[in-house]
Amino acid sequence: MTRLRLGALLALAVAISVFSHAPEAMAAAEVHRLNLVISVIPSELRGGGINDLVERYNEYPLRARGLEAIKSIGMGWFFDTELRYFVRPNFALAAGVGHMKTISKREYLPALGATIDLTAEVITVPIHVGAQYYLAPYTQGDFQARAFVGGGLLSLTASRALFSSFEVGLPAREDTLSDASLGGQNRLVGTGDSPGYYVEMGAHMFFAARYSIVVGAIYRSAIIRNLANEGGVIVPEDRAVPPFLMMPLLGRDGRPARIGDVDLSGVGVRMAVAIGF
Repeated sequence: MTRLRLGALLALAVAISVFSHAPEAMAAAEVHRLNLVISVIPSELRGGGINDLVERYNEYPLRARGLEAIKSIGMGWFFDTELRYFVRPNFALAAGVGHMKTISKREYLPALGATIDLTAEVITVPIHVGAQYYLAPYTQGDFQARAFVGGGLLSLTASRALFSSFEVGLPAREDTLSDASLGGQNRLVGTGDSPGYYVEMGAHMFFAARYSIVVGAIYRSAIIRNLANEGGVIVPEDRAVPPFLMMPLLGRDGRPARIGDVDLSGVGVRMAVAIGF
């Protein structure tokens, strides 16, 4: 028993000695000048005009008919690829392109073999240029962590906002639309581009490898104004008249509803992998 205790104490002493000198033997964290940063950013989206249209449609005909409303646009997934180049150890330039898409759907089953699908969708391709300022690093063995702040300019390209309804299994001719119809086949599309800006803060963690990790928060200000609209939305006329009569969905100003300004501003959480070159 005494020998076992002495052996255990000796092993413990050796382990402590090894681990106390391990950081000196480990390779240093690799900090590459050029990094390809691949990000996934769940992000808030304020919606703007597309949500105004959705809420108008929820008000009538959905709630007026006792149907469950379609959800507004409130969150989306932003996928981004960025080249980040360290001009100096504490200053980097960045340029990249991303893809953002958010969609809200609602399905109704008004009759056997019949379905009505409603869709609200926003898609955009943001291009950005910016810079990051890195603070003093924290180093422990082969690990290095550096906080940073940054920002830059955005250009929202190939942007599209869509609202559509698609009916299957209900009479398709305008003079025979059933009471269950919400207006037949509808498609309203708004397109446009817009500038914007972003600011961010986070931490960049380096290891003894070409791969590093970036986490942080990003705020984006981006409003696409006066989208060009194509199509329209038709809804059932009031029940006081024959149910097959249809009318354009009107905004609160009495004019046909349109997708106005779409607000893609919001706060997101960046989770990224950087590949050093």
